[in-house]
Amino acid sequence: MISNLNEPDFIFLLKSGDTSAYQQLITVYKKTVYNTCLNLLQNSEDAEDICQEVFVTVFQSIHQFKGESKLTTWVYRIAVTKSLDYVRMKKRKKRFGFMRSIFSEESNEPIYDRPNFIHPGVLLENKERTEILFRAIDQLPENQKTAFVLNKLEQLSYVEVAEVMEVTVSSVESLLFRAKQNLKKILGDYYKENEK
Repeated sequence: MISNLNEPDFIFLLKSGDTSAYQQLITVYKKTVYNTCLNLLQNSEDAEDICQEVFVTVFQSIHQFKGESKLTTWVYRIAVTKSLDYVRMKKRKKRFGFMRSIFSEESNEPIYDRPNFIHPGVLLENKERTEILFRAIDQLPENQKTAFVLNKLEQLSYVEVAEVMEVTVSSVESLLFRAKQNLKKILGDYYKENEK
């Protein structure tokens, strides 16, 4: 655990407002939270912003943490929720921008769209394939996308994914199976179109 404290003692320090415990929490979880946000949002600036929001939420909500799951699970859950909320908000803005451009004289309104995402941890020769994969992942239904990102990109076990998503392990298995089927179809369609 963090330094030589066990988790309950560390949580007690967080709840009592210990700033060094909070700094340690950020040090230990920042990379994990940032990567989770980045994989769901596919934009490094958005991921930075949401990552900060996650830690503010953790700090403000630590008193509500009952210890029914591990601290890690709880932090992951907040990161996933904040990221998905942000994606939904961007989609609403994009739809609103599109509707305004249809009904407005000024159709030069910027429509919110995500640029092609290239993960910063990917080697140059793999960037094109990675960009295609992330575009395909982004087309998955929300639950499938979340399960896929947590299991395949964040390397969480089925049990851990189930805890973060607050679903059963069999639901996670089903979501991952459907995600893989959908990705095969999306990627298959992509390659068929691009081979013409």
